[in-house]
Amino acid sequence: MCQSEVALLRKKILEEYEAMKNGLTGLASGTAQHAFIDARMRYVDMYHEQLIHRVGEQEAALTVCELYTQVIG
Repeated sequence: MCQSEVALLRKKILEEYEAMKNGLTGLASGTAQHAFIDARMRYVDMYHEQLIHRVGEQEAALTVCELYTQVIG
């Protein structure tokens, strides 16, 4: 496992969650807002899959939840 790869994935997930949070308060509404957040979640899913291959399923799930709680919660 390469620490820098894991750190980069954590950073990318965090950025996607921050974008989602900002998208909820932005000017877009309805379908546009939903499409924006859906796209961000697709990126989180992609990064989550990459994390699974580097740190295992349980650690990857904990990381994604931790980052979500940090930004949204």
